[in-house]
Amino acid sequence: MAEYAHPEMLVATDWVASRTKDPHVRIVEVDVDTKAYLEGHVPGALGWAWNSQLCDTVRRDILSKEQFEELMASSGVKPDTTLVIYGDNNNWFAAWALWQAKIYGHRDVRLMNGGRKKWLAEGRDLATEVPTVARTSYQAKDADNSLRAFLPQVQEASARRAAGLVDVRSPQEYTGEILAPPGLPETCQRGGHVPGARSIPWGKACNDDGTFKSADELRALYGGEGIDGTKPVIAYCRIGERSSHTWFVLKYLLGFDKVTNYDGSWTEWGNLVGAPVERGAAATGARG
Repeated sequence: MAEYAHPEMLVATDWVASRTKDPHVRIVEVDVDTKAYLEGHVPGALGWAWNSQLCDTVRRDILSKEQFEELMASSGVKPDTTLVIYGDNNNWFAAWALWQAKIYGHRDVRLMNGGRKKWLAEGRDLATEVPTVARTSYQAKDADNSLRAFLPQVQEASARRAAGLVDVRSPQEYTGEILAPPGLPETCQRGGHVPGARSIPWGKACNDDGTFKSADELRALYGGEGIDGTKPVIAYCRIGERSSHTWFVLKYLLGFDKVTNYDGSWTEWGNLVGAPVERGAAATGARG
């Protein structure tokens, strides 16, 4: 992992296995399938439900500063705690949790490379009990919105080609064939993609075992679509979770300076009245 721009943002499964009882480390599982945690998890790990604990369901937004502070405090996390997050689907929602932790200034938060898939494949110990943790007092920093892209920024990026737009959804979502992955309810009125966006599905950044591909492979993957860090990059998906995974790759593994996650994503753009939408596959040839 030393080849990455910020290798300290990843930990290996053996690193986690040796620290399940470390009082300075808090391990958290975040899954697409919120029931998976109860079926067995890393010993000592807590489980966060992405659809109730990592979003404000009334405002259709990420956690507020106060909500994030409550989550950290109730999870026994202190400002100096090493927070290690992992999950199913190659750390899809784990990256979303990490992105929010970075927005609110948690200093040391990392992903377990390979996530739940690799832990299970290695036959490592699993626990079914939910650990009891002592509540802490946690004060977050004000939200760092430089890590987020909002609708006006995306509109400008699309109209002026002022940033590289990366659509990380499936090819079928990108072309407009389907509106959302099967079984996931958040949807939109129209299918397609933001004009000018390149299709680079988030899962292409991972190996078969769930770990991230090498830095050289990642540079080739994104560079082949004109995403090389020479200008700002905005990643988006459907509700901002898959694109947080791509945001992590571009920012921390490749070291791009200006990368944001458009968490309004297609459920916002695809519901806008009069917003321009492209359908079908992207034209051949790389562009930013």
